[in-house]
Amino acid sequence: MLLSTSCPACGAIGPAPCPSCRSAVRRAPALPRPPGVTSCAALLAYDGVGREIVARLKYANARSALPWLADGMAGLATAPADAVTWVPTTPQRRRRRGFDHGRLLAGAVARRLALPCRPMLARLPGPPQTGRTRAERLDGPRLLVPAGAALPRRVILIDDVATTGATLSAAARALIAAGAAEVHAVVAARRA
Repeated sequence: MLLSTSCPACGAIGPAPCPSCRSAVRRAPALPRPPGVTSCAALLAYDGVGREIVARLKYANARSALPWLADGMAGLATAPADAVTWVPTTPQRRRRRGFDHGRLLAGAVARRLALPCRPMLARLPGPPQTGRTRAERLDGPRLLVPAGAALPRRVILIDDVATTGATLSAAARALIAAGAAEVHAVVAARRA
C-alpha cells in the first residue's frame, strides 16, 4: 500500500510543500558570513510557512518536504567541496526524538551533490541554542572534531536554522582547527 504525502505546513494531501504553501514561502534574507565560515547561504526565511516546514521536520519528524528542502539547499552549495557534514543536535534531543534532523538534511543534500556525507563534529554537553537569548546564543554550542579524525580539505556544513551565526562559527572553528581549509555553510532557514 502506498502512503500519500502531505504538506507539512497545511496538511494538504499531495506534494510537499503543496503549491499554495510553496508560493507563500519567502526566500531567506542575506546571511552575513559568520567568523570562520568561508561562505554561507540560507534557503528560506524562518517565518510563516518556511518556519512550519523546518520546525515540523526538526520537532515532529515530518520528512515529506525533506526532498524539496534538500534540492534547494544543494542548489545553494556552489563552492567545490569534498564532503558534507552537519551540526549535530544535542545527545538528549537525539535520544528523545529518535533522529538527528541535521543528519537527515545533510544526507539528502550530499546525495544530490554526489558527495560523501560524514559525521565530523561532536557536540559537548551544554544547552541547545533554541530558546536562548541573543547574548547567550553568541557563545555558541561547544563542538569539536573527534581526535584523530582525518578531515577533507573543503567541507559543506549543513544546519537547519541560522539566527546569530554563532553555531556555524563554532562548527567552522572546530573543523578548521582539525585540518579543514574551507567550510561552506548552507542552512535551511534564516531567522531575521
